[in-house]
Amino acid sequence: MKDYRNLLSDLIKQYRKRVDFLSIRLENSEGTNIALRNGAVETLSEGVSVGGQVRACYKGGWGFATFNDLSQLKERVEEAIAFARIIGDDETLLAPVETVEVSCRLPLIGTNPRLIPLGDKKALCDHYYHILKNYHPHINSASVTYYDAQQEIILATSEGSMIQQSWIDSEMRFSAIAKKAHQIQTGRETTGTRKGYEDLTNLDKQVESASIRAVNALSLPSVKGGKYPVVIDPILTGLFVHEAFGHLSEADMAYENPDLLEVMTMGRKFGEEFLQIFDGAMPEGHRGSYYYDDEGTKATTTQLIKDGVLVGRLHSRETAGKLGEKPTGNARCLNYHYPPIVRMTNTWIGRGETPVQDLFSNISEGVYASNWLGGMTNGEMFTFSAGEAWMIRDGQIAEPVKNVTLSGNVFKTLAQISAIGDDFYWDESGGCGKGGQSGLAVGCAGPSLRIEEIVIGGESLE
Repeated sequence: MKDYRNLLSDLIKQYRKRVDFLSIRLENSEGTNIALRNGAVETLSEGVSVGGQVRACYKGGWGFATFNDLSQLKERVEEAIAFARIIGDDETLLAPVETVEVSCRLPLIGTNPRLIPLGDKKALCDHYYHILKNYHPHINSASVTYYDAQQEIILATSEGSMIQQSWIDSEMRFSAIAKKAHQIQTGRETTGTRKGYEDLTNLDKQVESASIRAVNALSLPSVKGGKYPVVIDPILTGLFVHEAFGHLSEADMAYENPDLLEVMTMGRKFGEEFLQIFDGAMPEGHRGSYYYDDEGTKATTTQLIKDGVLVGRLHSRETAGKLGEKPTGNARCLNYHYPPIVRMTNTWIGRGETPVQDLFSNISEGVYASNWLGGMTNGEMFTFSAGEAWMIRDGQIAEPVKNVTLSGNVFKTLAQISAIGDDFYWDESGGCGKGGQSGLAVGCAGPSLRIEEIVIGGESLE
């Protein structure tokens, strides 16, 4: 895509004086999608997509246009500028960033999945499907999905930046549904990588675990609903920090909601001194990692909570400018069809010092929750379903239980974290959704946590 740099530069020079800010983003992507359900192929495709977007800002108003025909590029630039000039009636406030000219590629440790024949990818999916379906006669249905993509972008801005960046992303999802009489239970596993195709192979044990959990849950008792002390594993910690707290840290959420902005006041204490929360694309090798975001801001690591106190939030250039804070490199778009909005990258809770076995100490009755099935958030409130769970009795992990959901208010729950384990794990299975842009690759991580009280939903107490 190097040949397009002069074209973008010339268009930027021609039109930049008509607006306060102008950017053109070209994208070239190619990828594979495979979906198997109950042995049948639902999707088997390879495709190439070439297109781009134009963003223009004038007096605080944004114009946006997309295209997949480069011969229309000039018309789309004029269109975006026209939209911005019609809407704009205020002040453009964009936090300043460094102007750069750079070409960068995220490192690939293993084999580029684009070099693997489609037949081999289909055979891998078939192999995993048979592991799921053949584990036990109670497995009623199973599904496997495969995705890979290679993306290359060029971003040119009216401030003089010209950034070329490329990466590879891959993901697989596995689901098994077990049925016995009127009982139905589901087991799921997901994995993703930006390191190479090899990370998707040799997953037999992980894939089988989805079927094992689904079948085992058929004979397990449901947890009795109520309030319990809870220990959660690193995978659930990653889900919790992303879904329950990470979205509230996205500055557009706070800027557009004065009540939330008041709640998320810098310097407010949300947890104990050992609680540290971060987000950032700077750590290499994770699915939310990159060098520059989709506005040309260099990737950073942002501490959100330091020693239990709110000290940061995630920004685009506009939200940073409007709130008088520094841009954090968190403006991202799923692809050229969408404008960049404030999104998480890799989000994690820092490792603690408590040995994991000590997290269970002095819990006479509680719940240990591991992995995840799903979840949802609504503002400050969250509900997550655990993939596996056990009762804790007298400080020891006891009998397994099913249908465990964890619900609560994120701020109250942060305050209830009483100990943080000395373990730590990265979960690369995340695909985040926001503003109609679903499936954006992210990383989540953390250690095991002890939460002194949280609502557990299960079988109702009589």
